[in-house]
Parts: sequence; structure tokens; C-alpha cells
Amino acid sequence: MDHLFTVDGDSATPVSPTTLAAEGLFERQHLQEWVIEHPQVLGESVLVITSEFDRWADTDGVPARDRLDVLGLDATGRLVVVELKRGSADRDVHLQAITYAALVSRFDLDTLAQAHRDFLKGRGESVELDECRQRLLNHVDGDWSPELLQRPRQVIIAAGFPKQVTHTVVWLSEMNLDIDLIEVGLWKVKGQLVAGFTKVYPTPEVEEFTLAPARIEAKAAAQKLEERSRARSAVHVLVDAGLLPDGARLRLVPRHGAPESIREDIRAWVGEDGRRASATWSNNTTEPLTWEADGKPYTPTGLANHIFTSVTGRKADGIQGTTWWDVDANPVPDTVDPDEWAALVGSHLADLAKQLSGTRKDWSSLHALLEAIPSGRWTTYGDVATVINSHAVPVGTHLATCGKCPNVWRVLTTSGAVSSSFQWPDPARTETPADVLGTEGIHFEAGAAAREARLPLDDLRRLLRN
Repeated sequence: MDHLFTVDGDSATPVSPTTLAAEGLFERQHLQEWVIEHPQVLGESVLVITSEFDRWADTDGVPARDRLDVLGLDATGRLVVVELKRGSADRDVHLQAITYAALVSRFDLDTLAQAHRDFLKGRGESVELDECRQRLLNHVDGDWSPELLQRPRQVIIAAGFPKQVTHTVVWLSEMNLDIDLIEVGLWKVKGQLVAGFTKVYPTPEVEEFTLAPARIEAKAAAQKLEERSRARSAVHVLVDAGLLPDGARLRLVPRHGAPESIREDIRAWVGEDGRRASATWSNNTTEPLTWEADGKPYTPTGLANHIFTSVTGRKADGIQGTTWWDVDANPVPDTVDPDEWAALVGSHLADLAKQLSGTRKDWSSLHALLEAIPSGRWTTYGDVATVINSHAVPVGTHLATCGKCPNVWRVLTTSGAVSSSFQWPDPARTETPADVLGTEGIHFEAGAAAREARLPLDDLRRLLRN
């Protein structure tokens, strides 16, 4: 972050940066604790396993002096090696990170579970070794993979990086070694210290267009990581967009990772107990599916793997579980317009995520748009969703549950009808949206609003811009 300002109306006052050293803050007591308390700065869904780890020995059995700042585990099953510097990084900081990555790449589940237990014990939390082991297994989306443990991701956090480091890290990344560079900044705003973490390499564009293709073409372990990352990203996209309401029903349709002969066996197995074919969705990114057959929560890939193994007796390999679960036709969620839900039926989670990539549940723009719709005009859930970069289903769900959205009666279905899921925030209101629209001069015929009163999409966009 190059510039930071305090804002008072149309006045913006620059805030001068400071440093950890100048404020008497240290790597271990302060910066390290910030990272442990907020591991999201290391990336998506990282579990901190341990910190200040130094219990390794060289080939002669002599304890090594190297002390690893933080070790984490991400949801794809990769270790995350973290090197911290409260000031600017040294010219060889990346060599330290690589050394630690090489050391931890030989760790197995038992080593990590013991390290996690010791870490928690040192912080006043008493946990049995078996519980620590299970915590690590549960954090991984899919099967535990020793191959992925051998490919740690490295994160270096510092106040700045010399060119020697950035140039070397770029080359190492192109050689399929993952190293993230994160700058930590510190400012003092009206006596309050403000810390910021900015990922300076790789940027999303570099990851997508430069690094990702090379990694996809790499070894089988990297391919497995990519599949898991895609599956997990699909879940995050759907949750972020709010597309599927809690309790939405999904139907099992085995696809990716299972040949047709096994798909037939799965269909026959499901025919023995219809509950095996159904799961319900909940909007959490950890385990969003609850399987009707046993009532337990799963990830889409975790449940697909479980079903594959239950039918074949073999361990699944490379299944993309988000392709196995389709939106079911029934029941239609209470807050969703049936016509909009029908458009989703039969689509699997991976396809839905691909369509929604980049959308977010930012309802501030929705509220501003609704406020701007004039009396005597109406629009549709789909058009509103297009303008705010969302989807008609989460828009309809929000309108049905918000209680504070303005002019909700001016949003209708594509056919111009009042949605069957419409409900007033005030249950005492007895008039219908059609009644209110009628008082605003909009005529209804056969349950549909006059087409000439519908706002064109371009006019709707202009309302939001203005």
C-alpha cells in the first residue's frame, strides 16, 4: 500500500508510515502473533500447525539451529512455510525459506500432529495427539496426500524486498516453486497503529496467465493440487455469490474421475437407498454438503470420494467432486422464484461457479439501485442481478429476507408477475405488490405488469451510475 489517507468529506489527509522497529514491535512477540491470530494473510484456509519450530537434526544427529517462524497447512493438503522479517528482507531471505521448505518436506502426519500438539500446549491448550492428527486430516479437502506434503508453499513477509529477492523469486516460481512475497506496512493514525499486509508477488494475473499453465503441465502431484484447488475455489465462489440458499437440495450425478462402468455401479448402489442420491447445501466453505444417507457434513470432493470408495472398495484418485452434484428441481427454496430456480436445475456446482466467477454479495449497490427506481416503473430480478454483477437467485433471496431494501415491489419476474416468494418485511401489510404498483400507474393484465413500464437494462445501469 503506497498511500494511506484519513478522509473527512472531500478532504483527504496523508498518513505517514512508520516501522515496527520505530514503534518497538518485534518479529516474534508481535508480527508472528498477528500472523498466528489471522492466518488468512497467508492465503485461503490455512491452519497454523506450529511456530518457532526447531526440533530437527542433521544427518549426524546434531540439532539444527534453524528456527522456522510459522508452519501452516492449507486446505489442499500443502504445507505453508512462513519466514518473517520486521524490516526489509535480507538479500538471501528466500534461501532461508527454501531451506525450511526442504526440511519440512520430509514430515509425515505423525510429525506434524506432534508439532501441533506441542504448539497448542505451549499456548495453554491441552489436546490429545490423536485429536491433533484428526484436526489436520479434517482440514484437508480430500484425501491426505504425502506427495503434496513434499511440495510446500513458501510465504515471506517483510517490510520490503530488494530486487535480488524479487528477481530470484520470479524465476523460482517459473521453475514451479511456489513462493509468495507479502509486504507488511505500519501507519499511525490518530495515535492508533494500523498494520496492512499486501501480496506483492505473485499477483492474481501472474498466477493465472504465467504460473498456472506451467504448473498444470508439471508432475502428477501438481495436477492433483490444481484439481483440489479448483474444487475448493468453486465452493468459495458459490458461497461468496450467495447463489444457493441454505437447505438447497442437490442430486448425485457421478462424472469426473469415474469411468462409465463405475458410474453404472454407483447408480445401482444409489438405487438400493434413495437417500444416497441427495445432499443439502449450507453456505460454509469448509463442509457445505450434508449427505442425506448419514446426516454428516462433507466437502463435495470428500463425499464423492466416500461414495466412490463405498462402491468400488478402492481409493479414489483425482475426482473433482463439484462436478458430481447437480441442483435438484425439488423442493424450490421458499425465498427463490420458481422460474429462476428452474434455470439452475441440472447444473452442477463446478459449472455454476464458472458462471459466477467474480461475483460477490455486495448488497450496497443493490440497495442504491432499488432506491433509484422511480415510481411507475418496474424491473426484473435478472436485470438487477446483471447490473450489480450477481445472479437472480441470490438477489431474490436477499429481497425476501433483507427487511430494509427499498422499493422491493418494483422488482418482478421476467414475465412481469409478482414472485410467489415475495413477502413484505412488515407482516401486517395486506396489499399485494400489484396493488401498490397499480397506485403508481402500472396496469396489470392476466397477472403481468405492462411491458411499457419495464425499465430497459441500459436505463437501469444509468440509474446506478447516477
